[in-house]
Amino acid sequence: MDKKMKKDTKAGPSLLLLLAAFIWGMAFVSQSKGMDYMHPLTFNGVRSLIGAFVLLIYLLVSRRLTVEKAKQIDWSLTLKAGICCGLALTIASTLQQYGIKYTTVGKAGFITTLYIIFVPIAGIFLKKKVETVVWIGAVMAATGMYLLCMTESLTLGTGDILVFLCAIVFSVHILAVDYFAPKTDGVVISCIQFAVCGILCTTGALIWGEPTLSQIWDGIGTLLYAGVLSCGVAYTLQIVGQKGVNPTVAALLLSLESVFATISGWVAYKIGFLKTDQTMTGRQIAGCALVFAAVILVQLPAKWFGFGKKEPGKG
Repeated sequence: MDKKMKKDTKAGPSLLLLLAAFIWGMAFVSQSKGMDYMHPLTFNGVRSLIGAFVLLIYLLVSRRLTVEKAKQIDWSLTLKAGICCGLALTIASTLQQYGIKYTTVGKAGFITTLYIIFVPIAGIFLKKKVETVVWIGAVMAATGMYLLCMTESLTLGTGDILVFLCAIVFSVHILAVDYFAPKTDGVVISCIQFAVCGILCTTGALIWGEPTLSQIWDGIGTLLYAGVLSCGVAYTLQIVGQKGVNPTVAALLLSLESVFATISGWVAYKIGFLKTDQTMTGRQIAGCALVFAAVILVQLPAKWFGFGKKEPGKG
């Protein structure tokens, strides 16, 4: 009985993380479809405000913003963290949203996951050692990117470049979250960052996007999926799921987001939900496989490959 209970304890959180990855992968389809109705900044602004509202409800329902607990939060640091993370999120999500407009859902999903490789490489600037396995992963990812995105004329598509830049900025965002989260409430930071992103993108939309209520209403389904499920529900699933799963396993499960994005994009095109052809060539599929393998590789413990430091007294 005890063994069964332990197994269930591990399986439950893993399923939550897998569901989060599935929701995020499907969100790429929602983001792509949203461009049929409105400007990228309009989509990002509304979805982020919806996400902030959902997280605020979660905070209130979970009693994490009761008077007693609110007093324990360092609001000066939390607001600073939320604004910094919000600025990075605004830039990254805007680049991604514009990029998805010019590339396929599958390619966007795999290119975005490169942030998992960029984060440890960025550690160089923070004077952190980069393991050999990360450099191997970087070479594999670069090769995969070439196969996935390079055209016969040896040029990169506009959408691919924008999503690649988005992955770099997401790396900065992750490092910012990593710095601030242990010092204050991570969910409150996320709520603030979505609010900041929503306000900035909505302001930009009012200047350049000419948003209308009819646009928002026509695309309400995509907005609700991206705002409620992708921003609110999936983030909460990640928080709950990671508490019961090894960090390496959690990262591996969440990286399946790119696979779900590719499959969902292809299905959405086949049933006529997306107008842009989402089919990939054999070369692009090989590129996806290399990128995914690189993402998996850098998340595994370096000692598994003999690159980690050996403990004293052990052969």
